[in-house]
Amino acid sequence: MIIVLKPNATKEQIEHVMEKTKKMGLEPWLSEGVERSIIAVKGEEDALRALPLEAFPGVERVVPILKPYKLASLDYKGEPSEIDIGRGVTIGGKKVVVMAGPCSVENREMILNTAEAVKKAGALVLRGGAFKPRTSPYSFQGLGEEGLKYLAEAGEKTGLLVITELMDVRNIEMFEKYVDIIQIGARNMQNFDLLKEVGKVRKPVVLKRGIANTIKEFLMSAEYILAGGNPDVILCERGIRTFEDFTRFTLDINAIPAIKSVSHLPIIVDPSHGTGRWGMVSAVSLAAIAAGADGLLVEVHPNPEDALSDGDQSLLPETFEDLMRKAARVAEAVGREV
Repeated sequence: MIIVLKPNATKEQIEHVMEKTKKMGLEPWLSEGVERSIIAVKGEEDALRALPLEAFPGVERVVPILKPYKLASLDYKGEPSEIDIGRGVTIGGKKVVVMAGPCSVENREMILNTAEAVKKAGALVLRGGAFKPRTSPYSFQGLGEEGLKYLAEAGEKTGLLVITELMDVRNIEMFEKYVDIIQIGARNMQNFDLLKEVGKVRKPVVLKRGIANTIKEFLMSAEYILAGGNPDVILCERGIRTFEDFTRFTLDINAIPAIKSVSHLPIIVDPSHGTGRWGMVSAVSLAAIAAGADGLLVEVHPNPEDALSDGDQSLLPETFEDLMRKAARVAEAVGREV
């Protein structure tokens, strides 16, 4: 349920409404907007029906939320969220934020050089895997904490924010120390215990869609993080499994406008995993921007043929520069910027 407050509602009136709902055994969340504020109430709404909420001073109206994802719903805020990810960078506004870097952090020199290259091309965030979830247990699994240190150093030297994937709740404290944005990968989209713990963290979270999950399931996973107290959730469409085998996955462009029609959360796109083919990354990236994506997560490697993981879907730095030039033109055409 959403309690919409009047534009001139006082602090005392708001606190009175929140206290009343708490006494009913419910959990109120205050969201302060530019023009007016709202209170989202979690819990069994039957208890609220006994309260004449619309008669309370400062309350304009009460709106029930029928969707199972309450906090992720567009009804909750009424307008798209803009999430501050650090250093003045915001996702969800006019700017299309590009995150770029290698699939895996392979060594210090490689990640430093790649960071310089993607920074020069216009990326604002450095991506790179320190802990790598691989289909085969014999594949390269990442450098672990050493990789996190290299990422943090590269970010510090270039001014780029850093994003990397968290897989284990035991590493949360380590991630809080080294990274700016936590990524939850497709394999862990429904790892609810992990999502609950990330909900307690005060860092932005990029949540990737699972390879066989619906949009509703995707948003319900985001709800776990939001309900845990972390409002800074960024969704990432990275392709789903279909009968098509020409590409690694099928990137669901439909998901971008679909999610924006029902959720206030920003959504970015991973065209690298979505296609699995470096030659298709640029085209899909431009399509995603045209469809309304708030950002891109692109794999870039200085020497893809020798990459320890995902070399076949990684762009060379010069190819990434070309993509950024094209992305700027497409963004401008739809009233945004890169």
